Amino acid sequence: MPELPDLQAFSHNLNKKLKGKTVKQVITHGGKLNVSAEELNDTLQHQKVTAVYRDGKELHIQFSKGDVLGLHMMLHGKLFLFEGKNANKYPLIEILFTDGTGLTLTDFQKAATTTLNPEPKDALDALAKEADEAYCEELLGKTKSAVKNVLLDQKMIRGIGNAYADEILWHARISPFSASNKIPADKVKALAKAIKNVLTDAEKQIRKTHPDIINGEVRDFMLIHNPRKTHSPDGAEIKIKAGTRKTYYTDEQELYK
Repeated sequence: MPELPDLQAFSHNLNKKLKGKTVKQVITHGGKLNVSAEELNDTLQHQKVTAVYRDGKELHIQFSKGDVLGLHMMLHGKLFLFEGKNANKYPLIEILFTDGTGLTLTDFQKAATTTLNPEPKDALDALAKEADEAYCEELLGKTKSAVKNVLLDQKMIRGIGNAYADEILWHARISPFSASNKIPADKVKALAKAIKNVLTDAEKQIRKTHPDIINGEVRDFMLIHNPRKTHSPDGAEIKIKAGTRKTYYTDEQELYK
């Protein structure tokens, strides 16, 4: 599943490619829609793309009348640009533009979602200015849940996925299994800093090595959540706890309980 830095890179590139284009037609092929195919097409037809940006774990395409199309990749969704007729397999939606180009969202599992005018979310985005040390302190102080679970809970803070939660917690030197409300103030400060630094640095790495990327995941530069690495940069063995999601961590991270 693409995570926040991937989606940041996607949105940057799609904004360059799509801004100013006018929608000719929107074609759907099943999948999860919050409105009918007819309403989606009628709403977006003849509108211009004004911006493409990331919001939490979604990509949002904004149009000239103020409408927004939210795209959530889920596990296997991918975006492709095309000219003429779409030849990509498993399309869920095709946005055709008047210049003969198009954008499609594909997913062989049909799990990716398309939402017209998604409702605003209450939780802050992980890169929001307001998601600072004070916000993290308030967030963690509310619960005894493991800190990694809090970072992954999109109703508490939006955008962080499994791989980057591990990276963030290693940089902050906090065990992913720590009780959130037991983490001391200095470590909460380190966590808030790590969230911003890890996510923004990862986007830079992705855009540097894959300057035109609009789908997939780039993980080879990751220091901890990386199956090709056995030890951290400081020499500690990387341990893996299996489960619904694998957790990568080291003994360099302090456990608070």
